[in-house]
Amino acid sequence: MFLARTISMLQMQAGSPERAEEMASLGYLQWLLGLRPDSGYPAEARRALDAAAPFAGTDPAVAAFCDLIEQSLARSPLPLDLTVPKPRRRGGAKSRRLRL
Repeated sequence: MFLARTISMLQMQAGSPERAEEMASLGYLQWLLGLRPDSGYPAEARRALDAAAPFAGTDPAVAAFCDLIEQSLARSPLPLDLTVPKPRRRGGAKSRRLRL
């Protein structure tokens, strides 16, 4: 359930490559915190990759999410560089009107 929600969240328009990376980091953390304690990480990571891979070609944040999972599988003993987005104004009502 968390995996499907995470992938759909990542499919929103990122706007910039930096924002896609930030969204992927947050999505990875959300997915990771949603794992059951008794589940095996490698199996769950492969399942997440299988679910997200079809969207990686069209959504930059999903592609970055897949990269984070692949990095975690390739070098599990090392910490990943997960950056939390810096607080910033997103434009409010004016920005939403411009998107229409």
